[in-house]
Amino acid sequence: MKSDRLLSILLLLQTRGLVPASELAERLEVSVRTIYRDVEALSAAGVPVYAERGRHGGITLLPGFRTDVTGLTEDESRALFVLAAQGTHAALGLDAALRSALRKVMAALPEPHRPAAELTSRRILVDPARWLSPQPPAVDLDVLTAAVFADRRLRLSYRRNRSAPPDDHLLDPYGLVVKAGIWYLVADEEGAPRLFRADRVARAAVVDEDVRRRPGLELAEVWETLRHRLEARPPQITVTALVHRDRLELFLRLHAHRILSDHHEQAKEPGDPQATKGAEGAERVEGAEGAEGAGWHRLELGFSALGEIGTLLTFGSSVRVLTPPEAREHLARTAADVVALYGTG
Repeated sequence: MKSDRLLSILLLLQTRGLVPASELAERLEVSVRTIYRDVEALSAAGVPVYAERGRHGGITLLPGFRTDVTGLTEDESRALFVLAAQGTHAALGLDAALRSALRKVMAALPEPHRPAAELTSRRILVDPARWLSPQPPAVDLDVLTAAVFADRRLRLSYRRNRSAPPDDHLLDPYGLVVKAGIWYLVADEEGAPRLFRADRVARAAVVDEDVRRRPGLELAEVWETLRHRLEARPPQITVTALVHRDRLELFLRLHAHRILSDHHEQAKEPGDPQATKGAEGAERVEGAEGAEGAGWHRLELGFSALGEIGTLLTFGSSVRVLTPPEAREHLARTAADVVALYGTG
């Protein structure tokens, strides 16, 4: 809308001072001719704006003209621009709105706080993705957000996993949560809290009925209940493994969510029958015969299924599974299948 564009021009000029008409046109995605017409409209409204001709010219305001909104401290100003780095706005279709809002905030900040706020936006970057993790698939949140903000019920066709056929669900949504770059819908189904990954939604439709949430509950409370339920779920298989110190940092980075206990063990050798857990006990390291070198670290890891243990093979001989026997057998079978597939014999 023209009124939004005029305000954006005014705020950009208050923030930047002299701005070339071509730059204003590019930022606001209009022609240079439109920018000059907007400048005339601002001038007719009493805004002291004018154009400086020449090679280094542009559009500017008379010195001293501005509208300050006071009350924000320097730390509060910085906090607003850290918020802009969270990376959730694109999925919600709010990137353009965020940039416009930040221009308005920057122009409204008291003059002494502006440099700190601008520097924060250039020096702080928040990347929600975990190391060496694939980018989460793109999701369409339009229908989900429409139901959330309109307080309407939601009908989903949802896959429990990528290969499963979709099931139908009638939900009462509380809101959306983004965790580690993945969007989730938090909702009640027949009065019970449920969690749905947005990238597994096959179809979604807003139902023309008022939402029926449990009284007195907010999104944060329901999310905390669901999060605790997931994190407190005991693993189906507990694996004891040794990780060589040369790969330990990377291993911890990728498998931190599986670690049940860390004995801080630095064994002499996995095959040394005298290697122990240190001061905490005298448990011997068994089942790692033939390994060479020192500096092994004992960890207990939790897996929800036997097939997940195969991910440890990516570390080759730098990870030695000690127990349980079925985990070692599964790794041996998987490794043998790979050799049979790629072997030249």
